[in-house]
Amino acid sequence: MSDVSDLSKDDAVYRTLLESTKAIPWKIDWDTKKFAYIGPQIEALLGCSPESWMTVEDWATRMHPEDREYVVNFCVAQSQAGIDHEADYRALTKDNGYVWLRDVVHVVRKDNGEPEALIGFMFDISERKKTEEKLLALQKELEALSFKDGLTNIANRRRFDVSLEVEWESARSNGQPLSLLLFDIDFFKQYNDLYGHVRGDKALIEIAQTLSLALDGPRDVVARFGGEEFVVLLPQADASVALKVAERCQRLIQKQAITHTQSPLDQRVTVSIGVGTVTPGAHMKPSSFIEAVDQQLYAAKKNGRNRIETVQVAA
Repeated sequence: MSDVSDLSKDDAVYRTLLESTKAIPWKIDWDTKKFAYIGPQIEALLGCSPESWMTVEDWATRMHPEDREYVVNFCVAQSQAGIDHEADYRALTKDNGYVWLRDVVHVVRKDNGEPEALIGFMFDISERKKTEEKLLALQKELEALSFKDGLTNIANRRRFDVSLEVEWESARSNGQPLSLLLFDIDFFKQYNDLYGHVRGDKALIEIAQTLSLALDGPRDVVARFGGEEFVVLLPQADASVALKVAERCQRLIQKQAITHTQSPLDQRVTVSIGVGTVTPGAHMKPSSFIEAVDQQLYAAKKNGRNRIETVQVAA
């Protein structure tokens, strides 16, 4: 009798230990797919009583619909194979919210290797997931910042280089045109010398915003190329479209009428623009295209500034 009594005491101790932890213990009979046990902690976490956990269907239906199919299929496959496993998913709460759970599952097998039961623990990992999501959001924010010019808030040279590589390959594969506009602010050194770098920075910001407003294609990119130079990438734009965009940019900057008394060009800030269009061939490199457009920008500056020079580059 004493042995039986001791066993009962042991069972009570084990149950107390299990039910005093934050982890939620559970057991499922494999043949019937019914819960043999689930810890009472489940009620405080999800709002449903242990008695309402009858079968694996109760487990599956209380899972977030977006997680359900993958997690159920994964757990069933691992259990059938007799493999211990873990699964993270969102469990629905009684008040229509959800918490993140991690199920750690051990497969109890019969002598013939077939599953006999599943035993495991559910852990509330919501706080960990919130931390992971914050870190992921921070990482994305840092990545976005690494592609953004710190002064003007438009794309930086790195972002332009990445975009050009992607759009170049797309244009080459699809036999479509690709256009590029290079801008240089006329007499900008004199502007900085006269008005100071704070005013110079303000002028750069205003011009960057103006160039952004001039674009309307979903994949168009305006970036700061360096110093007082800007670049605009126009995927799928032919030479006539590129010229119209360049003229629109020039008009908008003229409309801004940023005073520059040291400029011989109507005492206003103006830009010189080099424009190029190409349908990339198999052997041409993007750097060669940039160089060709840069030569047009040089020509615009040499020929009097505040003008547009264009070139159609052979593939």
